[in-house]
Amino acid sequence: MPVGARTYRTPTGIVVLIVCAVLSVFLLGDAVIRGSWGLMLLYAPWMLLVLWLVYEISVVSKVRVDDDGALVQNVLRRTTFGWHRVRELDLRWQLDFLLDDGRKLSCWGGPGRIRSPRMSKGDAVKVPSSLRDFTEIQARWEAATEGPPATTGSAADAPIRRTWDWPALIALVVIVVWAAIAVAVTR
Repeated sequence: MPVGARTYRTPTGIVVLIVCAVLSVFLLGDAVIRGSWGLMLLYAPWMLLVLWLVYEISVVSKVRVDDDGALVQNVLRRTTFGWHRVRELDLRWQLDFLLDDGRKLSCWGGPGRIRSPRMSKGDAVKVPSSLRDFTEIQARWEAATEGPPATTGSAADAPIRRTWDWPALIALVVIVVWAAIAVAVTR
């Protein structure tokens, strides 16, 4: 991770994963106690599939920004780009990047859903953390794109790259094959 980089994730993602993992361990343990290890092995791929889905949606999805650009991971897709590739930033239900190739990239992880600032009697205005995060991201974008044009080959001018999350895809294939074997055994 580059120096000065900041990663934004959904704040409740880890909690949801832990709750689902504890529930899965309980259910698999119950299958062993009431049934057998073989029965547990038949149930396990379905629990793992749910855990994999929760992990991919709520934990892995993120936005990482540094002074040169950003990395956005939405479930299985990673998109990296330099700040000079960004045409517009927006924050509605989630952070949106409008890129110079005409595509809008919505970020599943990271800051999202603006609530209006709150103020109570005698206190200062409480600004939502999503608005503070959006302001930090916007400041990095503006700092990288203002001033003299970037020299050719600078990191802020990096092209848009879209790749797959291969370890997650391989894990999904293993779980699906295991689930298929479980179905074949029970037929």
